[in-house]
Amino acid sequence: MLILLAGCQPQNPAVPLRDANKSVADCRAMLADADPEVQARGALGLSLHGPAAAEAVGELVPLLKSKNALVRQNAALALGAIGPDARSAVPALTDALKDPEWTVRRQAALALGGIGPDAKPALPALKRLDADPHPTVRTAAKEARQKIN
Repeated sequence: MLILLAGCQPQNPAVPLRDANKSVADCRAMLADADPEVQARGALGLSLHGPAAAEAVGELVPLLKSKNALVRQNAALALGAIGPDARSAVPALTDALKDPEWTVRRQAALALGGIGPDAKPALPALKRLDADPHPTVRTAAKEARQKIN
């Protein structure tokens, strides 16, 4: 939850965020930082920009393999917020459904749902999450399948 208070925030001044007013370009630059906290904040900021951050898809995909779970989670969050323009991330997000961290699996499932019908290749992997030990992952996978179909 702490990272939510530390991210970029482009349009809602009612929410006090540490990096309020960061542009897509500023948030993208944060993705290249060596500090995982900065990377996570940059990905969170891009998620707040939604589809306007589509140009960052290529930079977000490698972060799904980060050693830091929060970076992986926020990268998936951003890709889902970008939506259908993140269709090239479907294979990487499908791999992220096997992440050891339930928060990453959940966010990857939600991201695939956010991408929509272009994420059809992920349907078998999402179906396998019906057996996930974490109930929120199971729910996210079910919701994602509904959005994709």
